[in-house]
Amino acid sequence: MQSIANLVKEYHEEVEYFIFCGDTDLNGAELENIATGKWIKFNEHTLVWYSEPKTSSDNLVKQVEKIKPDVLFMVGMFSWHYNMVPLLFCKAPKKILSTRGMLHPGALSQKKWKKTIYLQAFKLLGYHHKVSFHATDEEEEKFISSYFGESLNVFTAGNFPNKIKALEVAPKEPGFLKMITIALISPMKNILLVLEAMEKLEANIQYDIYGPIKEEEYWDLCKEKIKGLPENIRVNYHKEIEPQRVQEVLSTAHVFILPSKSENFGHAIYEALSAGRPVITSNHTPWNHLQESNAGINVSIDDNDQLSEAITFFASMDMENLQQWQQGATTYADKAIDVEVIRDEYTKMFSTFNLEL
Repeated sequence: MQSIANLVKEYHEEVEYFIFCGDTDLNGAELENIATGKWIKFNEHTLVWYSEPKTSSDNLVKQVEKIKPDVLFMVGMFSWHYNMVPLLFCKAPKKILSTRGMLHPGALSQKKWKKTIYLQAFKLLGYHHKVSFHATDEEEEKFISSYFGESLNVFTAGNFPNKIKALEVAPKEPGFLKMITIALISPMKNILLVLEAMEKLEANIQYDIYGPIKEEEYWDLCKEKIKGLPENIRVNYHKEIEPQRVQEVLSTAHVFILPSKSENFGHAIYEALSAGRPVITSNHTPWNHLQESNAGINVSIDDNDQLSEAITFFASMDMENLQQWQQGATTYADKAIDVEVIRDEYTKMFSTFNLEL
């Protein structure tokens, strides 16, 4: 996860990380160039164990018993191997459950009934009193309290960003726009909505999509929509992209677009802003009031005309106007995050111990 990669990069004084995770990507594809079933070095203070699914639970319990960590930091809400097993069968002085946006109404709308039953059982069995919770902002803290009540131990600590230097603006003429999306291909990211918004546009649009396909059926719908788009709209799918190539592909685009149903942070959005790429996104991410700063446009995902209008707005720009919005994006990114404040938040969360539950 990008948020964890940024954490071990930015917060490591007097800290050792042991990261236990699966050996496949979210789309089920096996990770390349890794060794499974043993600790391997990620950096000077981080070891990673890539586990095969069938042995994940057993190996996790054994390794936690062997390492005896001070803090067991569980990422996510709904995984048996990585949430429930460490909660039920692993011992540590402190356990922290990082919900990572999974309690946002937009996220809960996917597989709604399964998640509702799970959360009700989680609360009924009292597991919400056996952990501390991690929220990345005040909104997520409210979501946690709304499901599990007020008498909880919740730490709020933001995500460390991966900042990209400001990039030169790609050549731009009025009536032409190059847009880019870097994201998982799933209903949460609303790529189909972008395709629908371009159906009746008159401007020449080049839309490049990067990211692994998480849900094949959803991508099939997107492909059908792409086939029906007019000739002035060209869509290219490039599959997933390595993190070190993000700057390269952003440099070719005028605008970043991602009207997500929800984002806990939206690392790709922040990276685009820091690189000087105005962003078109929804009102359901931490990146709001973009237009006031000439950094992008927030649109309602319930009104597709707004998305069409936002794309048309940027397509009509000339080079000089786009450069002003480029500056607005980088200024917005610079002001949005104080890394030292985030560092202090993690110090408080990780160094405040409670009795084992």
